[in-house]
Amino acid sequence: MGIHAIDHDTHQKPALHNLGEIIEAMHETSRAKFRTARLSLVVADALMLGLGFVLAYMIRFTGETATFFDPLGVANVVFYSTYIYVLIPVWLLIFNMLRLYDTSVLFSGHQEYMLVFNGCTFGIMVIIVITFLDTTLEVARAWLVLAWLLTFFFVSLSRFTARRIIYGMRRRGHFMSPTYIVGANDEGIAIAEQLSNVTMTGVSIIGFLDDEPDLWGEEALPGLVVHGATDKVEELVQRFGVERIIVATSGIHRKNMLDLFRKYMNSEEVSIWLTSGMYEILTTGVRLQDVGSVPMVSINRLRLTGLNVVLKAMLDYVGATLGLIILAPFFLLIAIIMKLTDPGPVFYPRRVVGVGGVEFDAFKFRTMVVNSQEVLDELLANDPDARAEYEKYFKLKKDPRITRVGNFLRRTSVDELPQLFNVLRGQMSLVGPRMITMEEVQRYGQWGLNLHSVKPGITGLWQTSGRSELTYEERVRLDMSYIRNYSIWLDLQIIFTTIPAVLMSKGAY
Repeated sequence: MGIHAIDHDTHQKPALHNLGEIIEAMHETSRAKFRTARLSLVVADALMLGLGFVLAYMIRFTGETATFFDPLGVANVVFYSTYIYVLIPVWLLIFNMLRLYDTSVLFSGHQEYMLVFNGCTFGIMVIIVITFLDTTLEVARAWLVLAWLLTFFFVSLSRFTARRIIYGMRRRGHFMSPTYIVGANDEGIAIAEQLSNVTMTGVSIIGFLDDEPDLWGEEALPGLVVHGATDKVEELVQRFGVERIIVATSGIHRKNMLDLFRKYMNSEEVSIWLTSGMYEILTTGVRLQDVGSVPMVSINRLRLTGLNVVLKAMLDYVGATLGLIILAPFFLLIAIIMKLTDPGPVFYPRRVVGVGGVEFDAFKFRTMVVNSQEVLDELLANDPDARAEYEKYFKLKKDPRITRVGNFLRRTSVDELPQLFNVLRGQMSLVGPRMITMEEVQRYGQWGLNLHSVKPGITGLWQTSGRSELTYEERVRLDMSYIRNYSIWLDLQIIFTTIPAVLMSKGAY
């Protein structure tokens, strides 16, 4: 939602005044919805904890599953039937201390699940401490382990379901926090574009603040206007019910940035976020470190760290191994057909860029004639239309270099399957940004460094979003979006959506 008119003194015109009232009303509705959502989560967590406790009891002590454990009788029926439910409020207090009902954590994905895991672990530790202090209280160890695992599973499942519901509502404009971006420079605009395209964050940008008078009242982005200077922030925040202020550090003077923090660092109504000032060139993520009492931002060499590395490696190696085993007869058949219909090698090693800017050969079934470069050079020299198309898409719809078998392989994307060998060699991933040559890196401009932080993929967002029908700029945007928003769930989603995209040959040539 944008503000389309405001003068240098931030006096409202009638249309702006009415729009301000609308935003304020939406703000109050949003707060009420968040209060309802938090209360609903507390109730849901309590029910999931109770379900985990009861199911752990049933598995350990009742039914046929009890025979798998020591035939110990239930010595403390009172504990399992009464005391354990008294502990549910204690667990909810632990969840609250871990900020699991804080709006900055709610519906945030893996961070929320990690805190749920920590909360359930802490809760089990409370029970263990109680049994240590009260020697008359005996609790089955199997029940403790089952209760720990089941409560984590059920609470996480409940949170996952709630997150899906909230994301769906955010796509319809609900549960959004009115937000200002301070700095209408390149960084601030790039951040606004990114957040506007990712509604699941709950950030609703209503405009910019900037200390450059020439920008006041101007549209920095379609529908998003520079409302005024940072010294008017209190008036504007109150007028439009702003809950978040995102400061693009490269777009504000240091003194004005300190003034902003003095005003809102202790505010419970408005949270203030600070960017690193390196948005355009970094997608690898950063860590905040305290070095000699000086806060330092440390840049990760690679985009993926910790558990993400392990999960992605498992997906890559297991998927590539199974794929090669299943597809081996198909590979042999393709090789035979190629040898019978077209002279030349079966595979074509394409020199591309990998992690750290290191080049390697990506394997493909050869789809072009052996003298493809000479054919291309001659075509581009004599056909201006073909040259314009190639410069825009880096591909040609009617490419004279492609063989008859190659045309089929390209339309079905079968030509990419030998890259499973590259995955096993650790050079590629099943899912990632497009593999490109060193020459193409230059076309990425300021984004080129980011490609060195992750492995290229056999498939990716470009594969499920139009493939060759996309302009080169759109492909770059999709690659950067994938790197910034990586998760194992995104990889799985892309893999499953690649199948229908390939079967329909959408955008393939």
